[in-house]
Amino acid sequence: MFRRVLGKTLGFVGYTIQYGCIAHCAFEYIGEFVVCSGPSMEPTIVNHDIVFSERMSRHLCKIQKGDIIIAKSPFDPNMNICKRVIGLEGDKVCTSSPSDLFKTHTYVPKGHVWLEGDNLRNSSDSRSYGPIPYALIRGRVCLKLWPPHSFGTLSESPTERIIKTPSDSGSD
Repeated sequence: MFRRVLGKTLGFVGYTIQYGCIAHCAFEYIGEFVVCSGPSMEPTIVNHDIVFSERMSRHLCKIQKGDIIIAKSPFDPNMNICKRVIGLEGDKVCTSSPSDLFKTHTYVPKGHVWLEGDNLRNSSDSRSYGPIPYALIRGRVCLKLWPPHSFGTLSESPTERIIKTPSDSGSD
């Protein structure tokens, strides 16, 4: 009897480890479900919305201007941030707020992206901490899952701060 119980227990542990490895690989390389909090992405994503963040775009270097991404915070590696990509390496981006009388600009350095929240008045983003390294990007948000009435793909940026260049339209 002891052998049978031990055999069943070891079998269960073996299956648990296998499924755990499969789940780990799925969440690490395919995508994950994310519960968003904070006002920085309103009205596109509001507090407690659930989104799906796919990881393949990051691995294939397919992040584009206008994409909403999940990234590690440049100040706290235990925290993730959800922001919109405004500029890629080499792009000239506006660093001032929309209400500023005089506009200031900077260039995004190689290997970095410029991130901003859709709610410019209530967002801590690249305007305060500068461009972030591409390596901090965890995934690209491709689908809003919750609440059910707003299920689907995400809308364009309401801020109109993304400047499309001729090379952006030629890469499609």
